[in-house]
Amino acid sequence: MASEFTAAAPRQTPPMSIKLFELLLQAAIYTVTISVVSILIGFAIAIVVSAMLLSRQRLLALQARIFISFFRGVPLLVQLLLIYNLLPAIGINVPSIVAAIIGLSLCTAAYQAENLRGGFSSVPAGLVESAEMVGMTPVQIFRRIKAPIALRLTFPALVNEAILILKASSLVSVVGVIELTRMAQDLAGSTFLPLEIFASAGLIYLVINWIVALAGGLVERSLPGVPR
Repeated sequence: MASEFTAAAPRQTPPMSIKLFELLLQAAIYTVTISVVSILIGFAIAIVVSAMLLSRQRLLALQARIFISFFRGVPLLVQLLLIYNLLPAIGINVPSIVAAIIGLSLCTAAYQAENLRGGFSSVPAGLVESAEMVGMTPVQIFRRIKAPIALRLTFPALVNEAILILKASSLVSVVGVIELTRMAQDLAGSTFLPLEIFASAGLIYLVINWIVALAGGLVERSLPGVPR
Protein backbone atom coordinates (compact mmCIF):
# COMPACT_ATOMS: atom_id res chain seq x y z
CA MET A 1 0.00 0.00 0.00
CA ALA A 2 2.77 2.37 0.91
CA SER A 3 4.51 1.80 -2.40
CA GLU A 4 1.26 2.34 -4.31
CA PHE A 5 0.58 5.60 -2.43
CA THR A 6 4.08 6.80 -3.13
CA ALA A 7 3.77 6.02 -6.79
CA ALA A 8 0.44 7.82 -7.04
CA ALA A 9 1.62 10.95 -5.23
CA PRO A 10 2.27 13.94 -7.50
CA ARG A 11 5.86 14.85 -8.08
CA GLN A 12 7.23 18.10 -6.70
CA THR A 13 8.17 20.23 -9.67
CA PRO A 14 11.06 22.66 -9.27
CA PRO A 15 10.21 26.37 -9.26
CA MET A 16 10.20 27.91 -12.73
CA SER A 17 12.54 30.79 -11.99
CA ILE A 18 12.48 32.20 -15.51
CA LYS A 19 8.70 32.25 -15.63
CA LEU A 20 8.51 33.90 -12.21
CA PHE A 21 11.01 36.52 -13.30
CA GLU A 22 8.97 37.18 -16.44
CA LEU A 23 5.90 37.82 -14.26
CA LEU A 24 7.92 40.30 -12.23
CA LEU A 25 9.09 42.02 -15.42
CA GLN A 26 5.50 42.34 -16.65
CA ALA A 27 4.53 43.92 -13.33
CA ALA A 28 7.57 46.20 -13.58
CA ILE A 29 6.33 47.50 -16.95
CA TYR A 30 3.01 48.27 -15.26
CA THR A 31 4.88 50.07 -12.48
CA VAL A 32 6.88 52.17 -14.93
CA THR A 33 3.74 53.05 -16.90
CA ILE A 34 1.89 54.21 -13.79
CA SER A 35 4.89 56.21 -12.62
CA VAL A 36 5.55 57.90 -15.97
CA VAL A 37 1.91 58.91 -16.41
CA SER A 38 1.78 60.23 -12.85
CA ILE A 39 5.02 62.19 -13.24
CA LEU A 40 3.86 63.83 -16.47
CA ILE A 41 0.45 64.76 -15.07
CA GLY A 42 2.11 65.95 -11.88
CA PHE A 43 4.53 68.12 -13.86
CA ALA A 44 1.65 69.81 -15.68
CA ILE A 45 -0.07 70.49 -12.36
CA ALA A 46 3.21 71.67 -10.83
CA ILE A 47 3.65 74.36 -13.49
CA VAL A 48 0.25 75.80 -12.61
CA VAL A 49 0.86 75.58 -8.87
CA SER A 50 4.30 77.17 -9.10
CA ALA A 51 2.82 80.02 -11.17
CA MET A 52 0.21 80.49 -8.45
CA LEU A 53 2.96 80.56 -5.83
CA LEU A 54 4.75 83.34 -7.66
CA SER A 55 1.55 85.25 -8.37
CA ARG A 56 1.07 88.69 -6.89
CA GLN A 57 -2.48 87.73 -5.99
CA ARG A 58 -2.39 86.62 -2.39
CA LEU A 59 -5.40 84.31 -2.70
CA LEU A 60 -3.78 82.30 -5.50
CA ALA A 61 -0.49 82.08 -3.61
CA LEU A 62 -2.33 80.98 -0.46
CA GLN A 63 -4.19 78.25 -2.31
CA ALA A 64 -0.95 76.98 -3.79
CA ARG A 65 0.73 76.91 -0.38
CA ILE A 66 -2.19 74.98 1.10
CA PHE A 67 -1.99 72.47 -1.76
CA ILE A 68 1.74 71.97 -1.29
CA SER A 69 1.49 71.78 2.50
CA PHE A 70 -1.20 69.12 2.37
CA PHE A 71 0.35 66.81 -0.20
CA ARG A 72 3.84 67.17 1.27
CA GLY A 73 2.66 66.85 4.85
CA VAL A 74 0.30 63.86 4.57
CA PRO A 75 1.87 60.42 3.93
CA LEU A 76 1.31 59.13 0.41
CA LEU A 77 -0.29 55.96 1.76
CA VAL A 78 -2.96 58.03 3.52
CA GLN A 79 -3.48 60.13 0.37
CA LEU A 80 -4.06 57.03 -1.75
CA LEU A 81 -6.57 55.57 0.68
CA LEU A 82 -8.31 58.91 1.06
CA ILE A 83 -8.69 59.42 -2.71
CA TYR A 84 -9.70 55.79 -3.27
CA ASN A 85 -12.52 56.09 -0.71
CA LEU A 86 -13.44 59.73 -1.34
CA LEU A 87 -14.19 59.45 -5.06
CA PRO A 88 -16.98 56.83 -4.71
CA ALA A 89 -18.36 58.76 -1.73
CA ILE A 90 -18.97 61.80 -3.93
CA GLY A 91 -20.39 59.74 -6.77
CA ILE A 92 -17.26 59.33 -8.90
CA ASN A 93 -16.57 55.67 -9.60
CA VAL A 94 -13.21 55.07 -11.24
CA PRO A 95 -10.96 52.02 -11.54
CA SER A 96 -8.36 51.58 -8.84
CA ILE A 97 -5.59 52.34 -11.34
CA VAL A 98 -7.10 55.77 -11.99
CA ALA A 99 -7.33 56.51 -8.27
CA ALA A 100 -3.70 55.44 -7.88
CA ILE A 101 -2.54 57.72 -10.71
CA ILE A 102 -4.51 60.65 -9.26
CA GLY A 103 -2.89 60.13 -5.86
CA LEU A 104 0.65 59.84 -7.24
CA SER A 105 0.14 62.80 -9.58
CA LEU A 106 -1.07 65.15 -6.86
CA CYS A 107 1.70 64.07 -4.50
CA THR A 108 4.52 64.54 -6.99
CA ALA A 109 2.96 67.80 -8.22
CA ALA A 110 3.43 69.32 -4.77
CA TYR A 111 7.14 68.48 -4.72
CA GLN A 112 7.74 69.44 -8.33
CA ALA A 113 5.93 72.76 -7.82
CA GLU A 114 8.26 73.68 -4.99
CA ASN A 115 11.26 72.74 -7.12
CA LEU A 116 9.99 74.81 -10.04
CA ARG A 117 9.26 77.77 -7.78
CA GLY A 118 12.89 77.79 -6.75
CA GLY A 119 13.96 77.59 -10.39
CA PHE A 120 11.74 80.45 -11.53
CA SER A 121 12.85 82.57 -8.58
CA SER A 122 16.48 82.05 -9.62
CA VAL A 123 16.05 83.40 -13.15
CA PRO A 124 18.35 86.44 -13.46
CA ALA A 125 16.24 89.59 -13.27
CA GLY A 126 18.50 91.29 -15.82
CA LEU A 127 17.49 88.83 -18.52
CA VAL A 128 13.82 89.47 -17.91
CA GLU A 129 14.33 93.23 -17.95
CA SER A 130 16.31 93.01 -21.19
CA ALA A 131 13.58 90.93 -22.80
CA GLU A 132 10.96 93.47 -21.76
CA MET A 133 13.05 96.29 -23.22
CA VAL A 134 13.20 94.63 -26.63
CA GLY A 135 9.42 94.25 -26.65
CA MET A 136 8.93 90.59 -25.79
CA THR A 137 5.51 89.69 -24.42
CA PRO A 138 5.10 87.98 -21.02
CA VAL A 139 4.27 84.72 -22.80
CA GLN A 140 7.41 84.94 -24.92
CA ILE A 141 9.52 85.76 -21.87
CA PHE A 142 8.13 82.75 -20.06
CA ARG A 143 8.56 80.37 -23.01
CA ARG A 144 11.98 81.51 -24.19
CA ILE A 145 13.69 82.66 -21.01
CA LYS A 146 12.03 81.72 -17.73
CA ALA A 147 10.92 78.17 -18.53
CA PRO A 148 14.23 76.96 -20.10
CA ILE A 149 16.33 78.45 -17.30
CA ALA A 150 14.04 77.16 -14.54
CA LEU A 151 14.04 73.69 -16.11
CA ARG A 152 17.84 73.70 -16.31
CA LEU A 153 18.17 74.73 -12.68
CA THR A 154 15.64 72.25 -11.35
CA PHE A 155 16.31 69.30 -13.65
CA PRO A 156 18.42 67.29 -11.15
CA ALA A 157 15.72 67.70 -8.51
CA LEU A 158 13.04 66.65 -11.01
CA VAL A 159 14.98 63.50 -11.91
CA ASN A 160 15.37 62.70 -8.24
CA GLU A 161 11.62 63.18 -7.76
CA ALA A 162 10.96 60.79 -10.66
CA ILE A 163 13.08 58.13 -8.92
CA LEU A 164 11.23 58.69 -5.66
CA ILE A 165 7.86 58.28 -7.39
CA LEU A 166 9.03 55.07 -9.04
CA LYS A 167 9.84 53.66 -5.61
CA ALA A 168 6.74 55.12 -3.97
CA SER A 169 4.54 53.49 -6.62
CA SER A 170 4.84 50.31 -4.57
CA LEU A 171 2.23 51.82 -2.24
CA VAL A 172 -0.53 51.74 -4.87
CA SER A 173 -1.02 48.07 -4.06
CA VAL A 174 -3.15 49.20 -1.09
CA VAL A 175 -5.89 50.25 -3.53
CA GLY A 176 -5.78 46.97 -5.44
CA VAL A 177 -3.27 47.75 -8.19
CA ILE A 178 -1.04 44.81 -9.09
CA GLU A 179 2.36 46.43 -9.58
CA LEU A 180 5.85 45.06 -9.00
CA THR A 181 5.79 44.94 -5.20
CA ARG A 182 2.29 43.43 -5.05
CA MET A 183 3.23 40.85 -7.65
CA ALA A 184 6.33 39.97 -5.63
CA GLN A 185 4.19 39.53 -2.51
CA ASP A 186 1.73 37.28 -4.31
CA LEU A 187 4.47 35.16 -5.87
CA ALA A 188 6.38 34.87 -2.60
CA GLY A 189 3.24 33.64 -0.86
CA SER A 190 2.39 31.08 -3.53
CA THR A 191 5.88 29.72 -4.21
CA PHE A 192 7.37 29.95 -0.70
CA LEU A 193 10.44 31.59 -2.19
CA PRO A 194 10.36 35.01 -0.50
CA LEU A 195 14.11 35.59 -0.59
CA GLU A 196 14.49 34.87 -4.29
CA ILE A 197 11.33 36.74 -5.28
CA PHE A 198 12.00 39.93 -3.30
CA ALA A 199 15.68 39.92 -4.27
CA SER A 200 14.62 39.78 -7.93
CA ALA A 201 12.09 42.59 -7.40
CA GLY A 202 14.75 44.69 -5.70
CA LEU A 203 17.13 44.09 -8.59
CA ILE A 204 14.47 45.19 -11.10
CA TYR A 205 13.81 48.38 -9.11
CA LEU A 206 17.55 49.04 -8.99
CA VAL A 207 17.96 48.63 -12.75
CA ILE A 208 14.95 50.86 -13.52
CA ASN A 209 16.16 53.64 -11.25
CA TRP A 210 19.71 53.32 -12.58
CA ILE A 211 18.40 53.77 -16.12
CA VAL A 212 16.37 56.81 -15.06
CA ALA A 213 19.38 58.36 -13.32
CA LEU A 214 21.64 57.63 -16.30
CA ALA A 215 19.15 59.07 -18.79
CA GLY A 216 18.64 62.10 -16.57
CA GLY A 217 22.36 62.72 -16.41
CA LEU A 218 22.69 62.53 -20.19
CA VAL A 219 19.79 64.94 -20.71
CA GLU A 220 21.16 67.34 -18.09
CA ARG A 221 24.55 67.52 -19.80
CA SER A 222 22.83 68.33 -23.10
CA LEU A 223 20.89 71.25 -21.64
CA PRO A 224 22.35 74.73 -22.22
CA GLY A 225 24.01 76.48 -19.30
CA VAL A 226 22.31 79.19 -17.29
CA PRO A 227 23.36 82.68 -18.42
CA ARG A 228 24.62 85.04 -15.75
